[in-house]
Amino acid sequence: MLTRKQLDLLHFIDARQNRDGVPPSFDEMKEALNLRSKSGIHRLITALEERGFIRRLPHRARAIEILKRPDSMKKPGFTPQVVEGDGPRPAPADAIPVEAANAMDLPVMGRIAAGTPIEAISEVSHTVAVPGTMLSGRGTHYALEVKGDSMIEAGINDGDVVVIREQSTADNGEIVVALVANHEATLKRFRRKGDMIALEAANPAYETRFLPADQVKVQGRLVGLIRNY
Repeated sequence: MLTRKQLDLLHFIDARQNRDGVPPSFDEMKEALNLRSKSGIHRLITALEERGFIRRLPHRARAIEILKRPDSMKKPGFTPQVVEGDGPRPAPADAIPVEAANAMDLPVMGRIAAGTPIEAISEVSHTVAVPGTMLSGRGTHYALEVKGDSMIEAGINDGDVVVIREQSTADNGEIVVALVANHEATLKRFRRKGDMIALEAANPAYETRFLPADQVKVQGRLVGLIRNY
Protein backbone atom coordinates (compact mmCIF):
# COMPACT_ATOMS: atom_id res chain seq x y z
CA MET A 1 0.00 0.00 0.00
CA LEU A 2 1.08 3.56 -0.64
CA THR A 3 0.35 6.70 1.29
CA ARG A 4 -1.55 9.42 -0.52
CA LYS A 5 1.62 11.53 -0.89
CA GLN A 6 3.62 8.57 -2.21
CA LEU A 7 0.95 7.84 -4.80
CA ASP A 8 0.70 11.50 -5.79
CA LEU A 9 4.46 11.67 -6.29
CA LEU A 10 4.49 8.48 -8.37
CA HIS A 11 1.71 9.89 -10.57
CA PHE A 12 3.63 13.17 -10.98
CA ILE A 13 6.92 11.46 -11.90
CA ASP A 14 5.15 9.20 -14.39
CA ALA A 15 3.27 12.09 -16.03
CA ARG A 16 6.37 14.28 -16.35
CA GLN A 17 8.46 11.42 -17.67
CA ASN A 18 5.86 10.65 -20.33
CA ARG A 19 5.61 14.34 -21.28
CA ASP A 20 9.26 15.41 -21.22
CA GLY A 21 11.19 12.16 -21.46
CA VAL A 22 12.95 12.82 -18.14
CA PRO A 23 11.78 12.76 -14.52
CA PRO A 24 11.08 16.07 -12.73
CA SER A 25 13.67 17.70 -10.50
CA PHE A 26 13.38 17.56 -6.70
CA ASP A 27 12.40 21.23 -6.68
CA GLU A 28 9.58 20.53 -9.15
CA MET A 29 8.42 17.57 -7.05
CA LYS A 30 8.45 19.72 -3.90
CA GLU A 31 6.32 22.39 -5.55
CA ALA A 32 3.92 19.89 -7.11
CA LEU A 33 3.26 18.21 -3.75
CA ASN A 34 3.28 21.53 -1.84
CA LEU A 35 6.01 20.41 0.58
CA ARG A 36 8.15 22.82 2.57
CA SER A 37 11.51 21.19 1.89
CA LYS A 38 13.22 18.66 -0.35
CA SER A 39 13.86 16.38 2.63
CA GLY A 40 10.19 15.36 2.42
CA ILE A 41 10.70 14.39 -1.23
CA HIS A 42 13.77 12.35 -0.25
CA ARG A 43 11.66 10.38 2.22
CA LEU A 44 8.91 9.76 -0.35
CA ILE A 45 11.42 8.70 -3.02
CA THR A 46 13.10 6.33 -0.56
CA ALA A 47 9.73 4.82 0.40
CA LEU A 48 8.79 4.27 -3.25
CA GLU A 49 12.16 2.66 -3.92
CA GLU A 50 11.88 0.38 -0.87
CA ARG A 51 8.44 -0.76 -2.08
CA GLY A 52 9.79 -1.57 -5.53
CA PHE A 53 7.91 1.09 -7.52
CA ILE A 54 10.98 3.04 -8.67
CA ARG A 55 14.74 2.69 -8.93
CA ARG A 56 17.32 5.43 -8.58
CA LEU A 57 20.29 5.13 -10.92
CA PRO A 58 23.54 6.21 -9.21
CA HIS A 59 25.75 9.08 -10.38
CA ARG A 60 23.16 10.48 -12.79
CA ALA A 61 21.01 13.59 -12.44
CA ARG A 62 17.23 13.04 -12.40
CA ALA A 63 17.89 9.31 -12.75
CA ILE A 64 14.62 7.73 -11.63
CA GLU A 65 13.18 4.70 -13.38
CA ILE A 66 9.61 3.56 -12.74
CA LEU A 67 9.60 -0.21 -12.28
CA LYS A 68 5.89 -0.78 -11.68
CA ARG A 69 2.68 1.17 -11.40
CA PRO A 70 -0.21 0.70 -8.98
CA ASP A 71 -3.44 -0.64 -10.45
CA SER A 72 -4.89 2.87 -10.22
CA MET A 73 -2.44 3.95 -12.95
CA LYS A 74 -3.51 1.08 -15.23
CA LYS A 75 -7.28 0.69 -14.83
CA PRO A 76 -9.55 3.72 -15.30
CA GLY A 77 -11.99 4.18 -12.47
CA PHE A 78 -10.07 2.01 -10.01
CA THR A 79 -9.47 3.66 -6.64
CA PRO A 80 -6.33 2.40 -4.89
CA GLN A 81 -6.13 1.65 -1.23
CA VAL A 82 -3.93 4.18 0.49
CA VAL A 83 -2.98 4.72 4.06
CA GLU A 84 -3.09 8.06 5.84
CA GLY A 85 0.51 8.53 6.82
CA ASP A 86 1.64 11.86 5.46
CA GLY A 87 0.69 14.13 8.32
CA PRO A 88 3.13 15.36 10.97
CA ARG A 89 5.17 12.53 12.40
CA PRO A 90 4.92 11.87 16.13
CA ALA A 91 7.93 12.84 18.16
CA PRO A 92 10.28 9.98 19.14
CA ALA A 93 9.27 8.09 22.27
CA ASP A 94 12.35 9.27 24.17
CA ALA A 95 12.04 12.93 23.11
CA ILE A 96 12.41 15.39 25.98
CA PRO A 97 10.02 18.37 26.05
CA VAL A 98 12.08 21.54 25.88
CA GLU A 99 10.29 23.07 28.86
CA ALA A 100 11.27 20.13 31.05
CA ALA A 101 14.91 19.96 30.06
CA ASN A 102 16.43 23.11 31.57
CA ALA A 103 16.18 24.92 28.26
CA MET A 104 18.58 27.67 27.26
CA ASP A 105 18.19 30.23 24.49
CA LEU A 106 20.88 30.07 21.82
CA PRO A 107 21.42 32.60 19.04
CA VAL A 108 20.59 31.34 15.54
CA MET A 109 23.40 32.70 13.38
CA GLY A 110 21.56 32.40 10.06
CA ARG A 111 21.85 29.43 7.70
CA ILE A 112 24.58 26.87 7.07
CA ALA A 113 24.88 25.02 3.76
CA ALA A 114 24.52 21.26 3.76
CA GLY A 115 25.07 21.21 0.02
CA THR A 116 26.78 23.84 -2.07
CA PRO A 117 28.54 26.25 0.31
CA ILE A 118 26.88 29.61 0.82
CA GLU A 119 28.34 32.92 1.86
CA ALA A 120 29.27 32.90 5.53
CA ILE A 121 26.68 34.47 7.83
CA SER A 122 27.54 35.77 11.29
CA GLU A 123 24.53 37.86 12.29
CA VAL A 124 21.97 36.69 14.84
CA SER A 125 18.57 36.26 13.18
CA HIS A 126 16.64 34.98 16.23
CA THR A 127 17.04 32.63 19.19
CA VAL A 128 15.98 29.03 19.77
CA ALA A 129 15.32 27.15 23.02
CA VAL A 130 17.71 24.22 23.42
CA PRO A 131 17.66 21.57 26.18
CA GLY A 132 20.59 22.06 28.53
CA THR A 133 21.45 18.36 28.20
CA MET A 134 22.27 18.95 24.52
CA LEU A 135 25.09 21.37 25.28
CA SER A 136 28.38 19.50 25.53
CA GLY A 137 30.48 20.70 28.43
CA ARG A 138 31.77 24.23 28.74
CA GLY A 139 32.24 26.66 25.90
CA THR A 140 30.18 28.85 23.62
CA HIS A 141 27.33 27.34 21.64
CA TYR A 142 25.24 28.67 18.79
CA ALA A 143 22.65 27.37 16.35
CA LEU A 144 22.33 27.37 12.56
CA GLU A 145 19.47 26.53 10.21
CA VAL A 146 20.43 23.86 7.67
CA LYS A 147 19.97 24.59 3.97
CA GLY A 148 20.43 21.67 1.57
CA ASP A 149 20.50 17.88 1.64
CA SER A 150 24.15 16.86 1.49
CA MET A 151 24.08 15.49 5.08
CA ILE A 152 20.77 13.67 4.82
CA GLU A 153 22.30 10.21 5.40
CA ALA A 154 23.71 11.52 8.70
CA GLY A 155 20.13 12.34 9.72
CA ILE A 156 20.43 16.06 8.98
CA ASN A 157 17.65 17.37 6.75
CA ASP A 158 16.95 20.64 4.99
CA GLY A 159 15.27 22.98 7.50
CA ASP A 160 16.72 21.33 10.62
CA VAL A 161 18.46 23.48 13.24
CA VAL A 162 21.89 22.26 14.30
CA VAL A 163 23.52 23.10 17.62
CA ILE A 164 27.22 23.89 17.32
CA ARG A 165 29.91 24.06 20.00
CA GLU A 166 32.37 26.78 19.03
CA GLN A 167 35.89 25.39 18.57
CA SER A 168 38.74 25.69 16.09
CA THR A 169 39.88 22.05 15.94
CA ALA A 170 38.20 18.77 15.10
CA ASP A 171 38.94 15.05 15.08
CA ASN A 172 38.57 12.95 11.96
CA GLY A 173 34.99 11.89 11.37
CA GLU A 174 33.36 14.74 13.30
CA ILE A 175 30.71 16.90 11.64
CA VAL A 176 31.84 20.50 11.68
CA VAL A 177 31.05 23.99 10.51
CA ALA A 178 33.89 24.76 8.11
CA LEU A 179 34.79 28.17 6.74
CA VAL A 180 36.29 27.75 3.27
CA ALA A 181 38.62 30.43 1.90
CA ASN A 182 37.26 32.86 4.52
CA HIS A 183 33.91 33.35 2.79
CA GLU A 184 32.05 30.04 2.33
CA ALA A 185 30.43 28.25 5.26
CA THR A 186 29.42 24.61 5.03
CA LEU A 187 28.40 21.69 7.29
CA LYS A 188 30.41 18.58 6.48
CA ARG A 189 32.27 15.63 7.98
CA PHE A 190 35.91 16.56 8.64
CA ARG A 191 38.95 14.45 7.75
CA ARG A 192 42.58 15.53 7.67
CA LYS A 193 44.73 13.78 5.07
CA GLY A 194 48.29 15.05 5.22
CA ASP A 195 48.34 18.68 4.12
CA MET A 196 44.79 18.43 2.79
CA ILE A 197 41.37 18.57 4.41
CA ALA A 198 38.52 16.43 3.11
CA LEU A 199 35.01 17.80 3.64
CA GLU A 200 32.74 14.80 3.18
CA ALA A 201 29.03 14.88 2.42
CA ALA A 202 26.60 12.24 3.69
CA ASN A 203 24.78 11.99 0.39
CA PRO A 204 26.22 10.12 -2.64
CA ALA A 205 24.95 12.90 -4.92
CA TYR A 206 27.69 15.20 -3.57
CA GLU A 207 31.42 14.74 -4.05
CA THR A 208 33.96 15.06 -1.27
CA ARG A 209 35.84 18.36 -1.43
CA PHE A 210 39.61 18.24 -0.94
CA LEU A 211 41.17 21.55 0.07
CA PRO A 212 44.56 22.73 1.33
CA ALA A 213 44.54 22.85 5.11
CA ASP A 214 45.20 26.60 5.15
CA GLN A 215 41.93 27.19 3.25
CA VAL A 216 39.72 25.47 5.82
CA LYS A 217 38.97 26.90 9.26
CA VAL A 218 36.89 24.88 11.72
CA GLN A 219 34.29 27.15 13.30
CA GLY A 220 32.61 24.58 15.52
CA ARG A 221 31.51 20.98 16.02
CA LEU A 222 27.99 19.54 15.76
CA VAL A 223 26.64 18.57 19.18
CA GLY A 224 22.86 18.49 18.66
CA LEU A 225 19.97 18.78 16.26
CA ILE A 226 16.47 20.21 16.54
CA ARG A 227 13.66 19.21 14.19
CA ASN A 228 10.11 20.50 13.97
CA TYR A 229 7.49 17.80 13.42
